Amino acid sequence: MKILDYNNKNFDKTLENLLLRRKKKINSSLVSVSNIVKDVKKNGDRALLKYEKKFNQSNTIKPSSKQINELIRGLNKEVKNAIDLAYDRIHKFHSLQKFKNISHLDALKNKLEYKYIPLESVALYVPGSTASYPSSVLMSAIPAIVAGVKRIIMINPGYKGKQNPAVLYAAHKCKIKEIYSIGGPSAIAAAAFGTKKIKKVNKIVGPGNAYVAAAKKEVFGDVGIEGMTAGPSEITVVCDKFSNPEWVASDLIGQAEHDKLAQCILISKDRQLINKVKIEISRQLKEIPRVSVAKKSLMSNGILIYIKTDKKIIDVVNQISPEHLELNIKNYKSLAPKIKNSGSICLGKYAVMAMTDYNIGSNHILPTNGSAKYSSGVSVNEFYKRISYINLSKKGIESLGPSVITLANYEGLVGHAQSVKKRIRRK
Repeated sequence: MKILDYNNKNFDKTLENLLLRRKKKINSSLVSVSNIVKDVKKNGDRALLKYEKKFNQSNTIKPSSKQINELIRGLNKEVKNAIDLAYDRIHKFHSLQKFKNISHLDALKNKLEYKYIPLESVALYVPGSTASYPSSVLMSAIPAIVAGVKRIIMINPGYKGKQNPAVLYAAHKCKIKEIYSIGGPSAIAAAAFGTKKIKKVNKIVGPGNAYVAAAKKEVFGDVGIEGMTAGPSEITVVCDKFSNPEWVASDLIGQAEHDKLAQCILISKDRQLINKVKIEISRQLKEIPRVSVAKKSLMSNGILIYIKTDKKIIDVVNQISPEHLELNIKNYKSLAPKIKNSGSICLGKYAVMAMTDYNIGSNHILPTNGSAKYSSGVSVNEFYKRISYINLSKKGIESLGPSVITLANYEGLVGHAQSVKKRIRRK
């Protein structure tokens, strides 16, 4: 892992270059993705099946109810119970996010309303194939359910014709009826443009690898996507001399095992702790099955940063804008209010990112790749449209109209001025 010292003259440029280098790697998939999207848009199910065979060794687009039920029946009861617990906690927290419609009647009897309308249809992208995440089903489906979306479909790649039983159970728990065993850019294109077997949706939501993130950007405009980049994962951990290096190392590895393009950054004022964490990472890497993925992630994108002051730590965290931030420090209460750019912030030594990925209740689909500077994680708000309703009284247009006519004429929009003028009572 790269070690940076804030005291070095070229620190800012070096950090910026490291972050930019990863961003370029993520965006490098755009060209091949564009071709896949165009192919599916033109050739529909035929192209979709071609890519499923190529990437997932699968001949199936839509599994039968019988296949789904058989796989769910064989799922370990303990895993089902864990999904049930997570469902309840996530649903409870997201139910608090419902919006109230606004209605305002002014002194001229003009009525203004602002109403939240659920989207009619959404596709939830759930990563799959060799690794599957039932937690991602819950994180994307539950906010849609709370918002009142009528048609929810799940796109989740299987492997050799089979989907993950825990993913299917989570979908069953969320009452998702339309399930498609497809993944990658071709699945995004199918949901965006529709095929004979798949009816198109209004919006696509859910995390994915660099290719999925690129495909979502490609289809944006034909369908909606989250107002952020939900791509390869990231974590930044801030720690001090009181932090446990064994715990911190495991937090970084936990993020690195997601994807070779995942990014893990450690920041500390304690050089000794940084060295201890580095040793712990080498030791603990040997203990996980996805060691090759985690190792590539840490070697390519991992950064250990030594910084002397809290003020500089805050500046650097806001520059990185991480998806996940852990403030594993004693004085986290003084730093937290000053952090403006992060998808989620874990406060204190027990608030570990891995818990937030599952059953704490907050959402784990969060902005990545610097998009936390201007966007937020998935919430109920993601599945609403907002519509303004305007009802003007006769008195209202007569009182306010002359001012509108003045502004419209000033802007050179005479047609606007005339359409108001015609409605004002002649005196």
